Amino acid sequence: MPKAEVYNNGILAGILEKKASDIYIFTYDDQYFIDSGKPGISLTLPKTLKEYKSKELFSFFYGLLAEGINKDIQCRLLKIDDEDDFTRLIKTAGEDTIGAITVKELKEAI
Repeated sequence: MPKAEVYNNGILAGILEKKASDIYIFTYDDQYFIDSGKPGISLTLPKTLKEYKSKELFSFFYGLLAEGINKDIQCRLLKIDDEDDFTRLIKTAGEDTIGAITVKELKEAI
């Protein structure tokens, strides 16, 4: 299952994953979660819960994606299905994003 590390200002905040049944899970990293000085990554994903589940890509992460012509260009250049928002997120939100959050693909250990 695809997974990604989610960083807040370069600090690991948690893991985002997509399960085969189209269930998305965001889990705060243990160290990040217990540190009261570190904020939740968004208002919709506060640190009141350690894990969040959704049947759709969380709106916060969807907001990191390009739209319109930029989306079309990304999909064409990266050979990504334009309906595959999760893959687009992990392939394009690793750097140079608006705001403090970056998302980097987590390669599974073999």
